[in-house]
Amino acid sequence: MYILAITSCPVGIAHTYMAAANLQKAAKKRGVEIKIETQGAEGPENVITMDDIRRADGAIIASDVKIKNPERFEGGIPVLECRVQEAVKNGLGLVDELLEALEDMKK
Repeated sequence: MYILAITSCPVGIAHTYMAAANLQKAAKKRGVEIKIETQGAEGPENVITMDDIRRADGAIIASDVKIKNPERFEGGIPVLECRVQEAVKNGLGLVDELLEALEDMKK
């Protein structure tokens, strides 16, 4: 299983990176590979490519601002969207929610 994530907060400093760290830990705990693009004050880092999207099973977008290039996900993989604070507080719950939705889609 391979999932993607984008994290971004209005200031682009603490919460962007805290959310990314929590999602990374959650994915590791569930044995899932994850690539996380942060859209912080320095601009996008670890940018998700079209190859990543083609390979991915699903994505989490944890953001309180408009993310850069949202159209790259249109018509592609399932996307779970939430506020960045949710990923800061409950990264494991978000990963579980996405994995559950992906399993339900397979049925």
